[in-house]
Amino acid sequence: MLQKPFAASAEENKKVILEQLKDILQDTTSVLEIGSGTGQHAVYFARYLTAIDWQPTEIGENLAGLEMWRQEADLDNLAVAFELDVAQEDWRLARKFDAVFTANTLHIMSSSHVEKLFAGLASVLQENGIFCCYGPFNKSGQFSSESNARFDVWLKQRDSNSGIRDLDDLKQYAKKSHLRLIQDIEMPVNNRLLVWGR
Repeated sequence: MLQKPFAASAEENKKVILEQLKDILQDTTSVLEIGSGTGQHAVYFARYLTAIDWQPTEIGENLAGLEMWRQEADLDNLAVAFELDVAQEDWRLARKFDAVFTANTLHIMSSSHVEKLFAGLASVLQENGIFCCYGPFNKSGQFSSESNARFDVWLKQRDSNSGIRDLDDLKQYAKKSHLRLIQDIEMPVNNRLLVWGR
């Protein structure tokens, strides 16, 4: 029998992320979350951001666990999760969103998938939409801490295509989707919350 999944990192960072999202998303009514993982973030954010319709997504194999969190929460503004693979050329979504959010995903993806994620944003964001991504990031090829450097080694040993992404590369990907970095927020444990807008 499938047990409800749990990610310690999501539990540890959900409060500090929410404090930032309260301001960033204050004029937002709909959010598409990419790579919702266990669903802990989706449930927590939807519970406190009640004016926002929160749409979680995941790859197929993770949907069942995510759905367990959603059903248990029973929140009117938390939609049933659907499968989304950012590598697909056409995401085929039926609607556009005011904002897209993702946490701790870009360093798990390959660089080509990160580029495709940014490319896909153009088709799912409203005209004045924003993209928020949380996680560890490098600047000008430099790690922000020794712990992030060690984390990058661990990631690459696990999957050679993964690794902490550099802000310079993300800016190039974003430019193609007519997005620019509008906020770069320092977060605890050497993470950042990047906010992109048109």
